[in-house]
Amino acid sequence: MKLSRFALLLLLIADLAALPAPAKAQSTPALPDSPSTSNAAAATPQATPLVKTDAKTPPSYVRPSTRTKARNYLFDAVGPYSLIGAAITAGIDQSSTTPPEWGDGGEGYAKRFGSAMGISGVRTTTRYVLAAAFREDTLYYRCACKGFFPRLGHSVFSTFTARRGDDGHYVFSVPAVVAPYAGSMTAVYAWYPGRFGAKDGLRIGTYSLLGDIGTNVAKEFIYGGPHTLLARMHKKKGSSATSPDSKP
Repeated sequence: MKLSRFALLLLLIADLAALPAPAKAQSTPALPDSPSTSNAAAATPQATPLVKTDAKTPPSYVRPSTRTKARNYLFDAVGPYSLIGAAITAGIDQSSTTPPEWGDGGEGYAKRFGSAMGISGVRTTTRYVLAAAFREDTLYYRCACKGFFPRLGHSVFSTFTARRGDDGHYVFSVPAVVAPYAGSMTAVYAWYPGRFGAKDGLRIGTYSLLGDIGTNVAKEFIYGGPHTLLARMHKKKGSSATSPDSKP
């Protein structure tokens, strides 16, 4: 499948996951009354109140502390997902000898692995710095929904969004989209061979963005990061400040 079709499919899944849940009607039980009142009430239909719901914004969102953001920065930059992603990327480039100037064998693999980790570091730093400027929350929050496909859609949706404000509403995140390309462009002009240019940076950045989708899927179904572990510990202690969508 071509990259453009794959990206279009992922965005379609994200749009479906972002649809708000329909409001549900609540019936109000009738109180006993006199016969005349009851007859009048029976003749006049009563409006059923609707309850507004927002599937994107859980009511008890709590903004992360500086310490929590620092822990998650290290997790995103040099944590297990970053290391595994760099190892896979280096292996793919090693199999195709890309770039050929770095050679084969252990030395070539080490250069490609170091390059992938460097891109990860620049990408993560850019995202956190820009998120601070935009006042966005960079943490990944697991879906409060149930079911494989809703959770999958949420993980894709979260790749292109972030939470903002005291209520934690979701917004389109410029830092999340810009950061992968910042990392790839830095690599192309800082340590890749001179024949690489902007076109290569855009290509590598797109693959990096797709890798972020895979990382978010892993965070949704495997382990969401240090803040999810802290949320579980607080929940066991009976803390009332735990966000419902931060479930481990």
